[in-house]
Amino acid sequence: MYQQGGIPNGGFQGNFSAGGFGDLGDIFGNLFGGQARGPRRGADMQANATISFRESINGTQLTFNSPSGPVTTKIPAGVNDGARIRVRGKGAKGEAGPGDLYITVNVSGHSIFSRREENILITLPVSFPEAALGADVPVPTLSGEEVTLRLPAGTANGKVLRIKGRGIARKDGSAGDLLVTIEVTVPQRVDGKAKKALESYQAETEGADPRSDFRKRAQS
Repeated sequence: MYQQGGIPNGGFQGNFSAGGFGDLGDIFGNLFGGQARGPRRGADMQANATISFRESINGTQLTFNSPSGPVTTKIPAGVNDGARIRVRGKGAKGEAGPGDLYITVNVSGHSIFSRREENILITLPVSFPEAALGADVPVPTLSGEEVTLRLPAGTANGKVLRIKGRGIARKDGSAGDLLVTIEVTVPQRVDGKAKKALESYQAETEGADPRSDFRKRAQS
């Protein structure tokens, strides 16, 4: 096993290992007087690389040491966690040329963003007035800029809204979407005018029962 010799710009972590156990034909040929084969190609090697979620979306470049010397390779934009990338001629050396290097890419999670195919997912906290009355709210994106999302009045908690073209770029030039799940936040403490306003709202909507249909479905 070859231990990793350097840390790349892209955050490479892991080690190298040979891809096979040799040729049993050569072993038995030597034992029983068989004819040896000609020059052999070097063994394929395996390596693991860990990159950030943002690097997996935008693409990155890794540089590290391998048995065949320094290796620099590009990780394409939009790569999935667990993807396997082949780097030709960067495996173990052999008389007939080196083998290949296979890199398994591990993508670290992000505290806010996740992905589903070419779509980026985010959960956005909003206030009760914003959800009830409607509002234009800023939404962060992976590019670092913010886009404005228009919340319709009466937006329910858990509602998923779509911002087109703000997902992961595809090979044909199009892009996935940014899917925003709304999370209506409830204040831990309400005092003064805000409390009186809520009490007034409660009195005005006293006849409304949000669980009436829920009870009917529970009894069906």
